[in-house]
Amino acid sequence: MSTTATTPTPSPAKSPSSLAWTRRRASTGRLWREFRRHRSGMVGLGLLTFFVLVAIFAPLLADKSGLDVITATGKSMHPPYPGYPLGTDKQGRSILTELIWGSRVSLLVGFAASLVAMVIGTLVGIASGHYKGWVGGGLSRLTEWFLVIPFLPLAIVLGTVLAGRLPQLVTLIIVIGVTSWASTARLIRAQTLSIEERPYLERARALGAGDWRQMTRYVLPNVTPLVFANTTLTVAGSILTETTLSFLGLGDPFHASWGSMLENAFGEGAISAGAWWYLYPPGIAIILVVLAFTLIGRALETVLNPRLRDR
Repeated sequence: MSTTATTPTPSPAKSPSSLAWTRRRASTGRLWREFRRHRSGMVGLGLLTFFVLVAIFAPLLADKSGLDVITATGKSMHPPYPGYPLGTDKQGRSILTELIWGSRVSLLVGFAASLVAMVIGTLVGIASGHYKGWVGGGLSRLTEWFLVIPFLPLAIVLGTVLAGRLPQLVTLIIVIGVTSWASTARLIRAQTLSIEERPYLERARALGAGDWRQMTRYVLPNVTPLVFANTTLTVAGSILTETTLSFLGLGDPFHASWGSMLENAFGEGAISAGAWWYLYPPGIAIILVVLAFTLIGRALETVLNPRLRDR
């Protein structure tokens, strides 16, 4: 009785796109495993997740009508009591309700302003490091000008110029983003100058790759991890900046934020009245969110930088 040998059917070759996706997925999994080893980074991620969930589910956690002065039913400037676990402000509004809804504006401004700063800083940083002559020099001088000019007066001037032309919240995002991109640009420029000296980029020039292809195909992927790690630190600064501008009265008066809570507390004499419940909750929330982004940024910097990871 004869047996017929069967030839195994070769498996189809994977396409370049599927191979790239597989490598990207494996790299992401490796970075996540290394990030989880950093206890401080996981603590920061837990804190950030908590505040993000509070902002997302704010309508379920607190009734927005509690922000209205007309419908407020609490006692004026009263410490915590049943029904108002964090006390009330001078108009009788719940501090807890303001804190929950204020997380939306503070986090939104922090993320959006950091995105604006990241885009501007990355573009200017790569261009100033790649181009030589007057283009690169001019962009470098522009970056240095934004670094040395006092931040607060510039933000106040920009806010005054844009006031009334755009919604106040959009104005706040643009002001913070435009005044905080310079440090990112300086960092990306230094990394770009290092990448420009690498052999594969010289080979790309020899093969006729244009400036745009060099910057997008070779430089940008190599600086992306640095941009991502730096952005997490920029968000913390943006939230603090929003707090500062709102405290100075440059925030959006129609939307509660942690900064506007502090500004209202100061204006209503919470310090002289000893109303600690009016000052501590937004202050502690700001500190915790800034701490969370700082811990995440430091952990990401260690994971993405081989020298720091080995150390």
